[in-house]
Amino acid sequence: MSPIINTQRTPFRPSLASRVLQATARWYNPTSQHKKRVVILGSGWGGYNVLRGLDKEHWDVTIISPNTYFNFTPLLASTAVGTLELRCAVEPVRRYTPKATYYQAWCDEIDFTQKRLKCMPATRPPGAEPTESQDTVKHNPGPSFTLEYDKLVIAVGAYSQTFNIPGVKEHAHFLKDVKDARQIRSRILECFEQANQPFLTDTQRRNLLNFCIVGGGPTGIEFAAELRDLLHTDMKARYPLLAKLAKITVYDVAPNILGSFDQSLRKYTEKHLSQEGITLLTKHHVDRIESGKLIVRETGEVPFGLLVWSTGLAPNPVVKASSEAKKDPKTLSLITDDNLNIIMKDGAPNPDVWAIGDAARIEDVPLPATAQVSHLWTSPVAAQKAKYVIKTFKSLSKNKPYPKPFQFINQGSLAYIGNWKAIYDRPAADGTNTGFMQKETGRLAWLLWRSAYFTMTLSWRNNRH
Repeated sequence: MSPIINTQRTPFRPSLASRVLQATARWYNPTSQHKKRVVILGSGWGGYNVLRGLDKEHWDVTIISPNTYFNFTPLLASTAVGTLELRCAVEPVRRYTPKATYYQAWCDEIDFTQKRLKCMPATRPPGAEPTESQDTVKHNPGPSFTLEYDKLVIAVGAYSQTFNIPGVKEHAHFLKDVKDARQIRSRILECFEQANQPFLTDTQRRNLLNFCIVGGGPTGIEFAAELRDLLHTDMKARYPLLAKLAKITVYDVAPNILGSFDQSLRKYTEKHLSQEGITLLTKHHVDRIESGKLIVRETGEVPFGLLVWSTGLAPNPVVKASSEAKKDPKTLSLITDDNLNIIMKDGAPNPDVWAIGDAARIEDVPLPATAQVSHLWTSPVAAQKAKYVIKTFKSLSKNKPYPKPFQFINQGSLAYIGNWKAIYDRPAADGTNTGFMQKETGRLAWLLWRSAYFTMTLSWRNNRH
């Protein structure tokens, strides 16, 4: 009697050792040794878009940024007042790992000659208290480390400009990051709860509910408009008596707000904001800031409950410290040619280093800063430069010449001004503001402003609002 043979094949189950080898193969892929290392500094509009577009099969990609996410800056004003959830304004960098390597760190020094980067961890040192702030981490970091590169993309962005005015860093809120938006949202609610205490006078309540914004650019005006909507809707329903005491004031040293927009749009915005109860004080200079007090040269002491500072850009420290590359004497940003390669001090472009976004500008070609055009209907300057850099790397991988020199396509600027209204400005090719869809105001411009989210967001997760 012949034995019964099981014809069903037993599923193959690899041993534990083989499974470990398979899992670690992603990290120790020997083919990566033959790839040239591309290091990206920064995870903003420029750096994150380069990370998304680079071919990880051809390049060994490493990104260094103190933030583990990309900030979708046009949504920050909305998230700061609770119109949108904070998660709508961020995209994680590790979405692209392990195909790319990511280090949460700052780059402190660039050696262009040796092609080396000195980096400092942006995480707390081992054993540090979890309550330590990011500022404490900067002054008490872990050990530094060095990375080498074959190709380098500098997209570190810029810091908020304070003009060395005393008290700004200590007492003002910035609006460049989702962390800033979270703090502003918490402070607005705290101001109302503090003003609701029964032992306060009406004067003390008005001081707590005086919301000040320094800077009349797109970011400052959009935040003022979003805050106005919040005060007239949610706060009016939940704090009916206190909402009547709330006040919004915008300060700017320039003679007009929204200086990059057409004059007729500026006048329309000024009239609309005034009708909505927002006070605009142009030609006003802030001398210093103390706890709960704004010292203005023209009006004296101004008590406030919340101060948002949005006055422009200051150079990133790693760019400011660079001595080998040519820099703009005024802004200290890196100078590049029209292929976006940085220009060294001897006047020659560096073929292995590109600089994009607020960290750089093209020689003899004035372009708006990313922060000033973060409300463009299409991608900001940094994102358009990132696309160009990706094309360049594709050409390099195929041993083809560079693409045509970079050209910025201005398809218009948008700014929300409150109560379902916005302004849209797109200069014509001849520099005029005439013709179809060159200038729009009101609800139609608001529809364009809202549609911009769907054309600029990076994933459907950001569109769920």
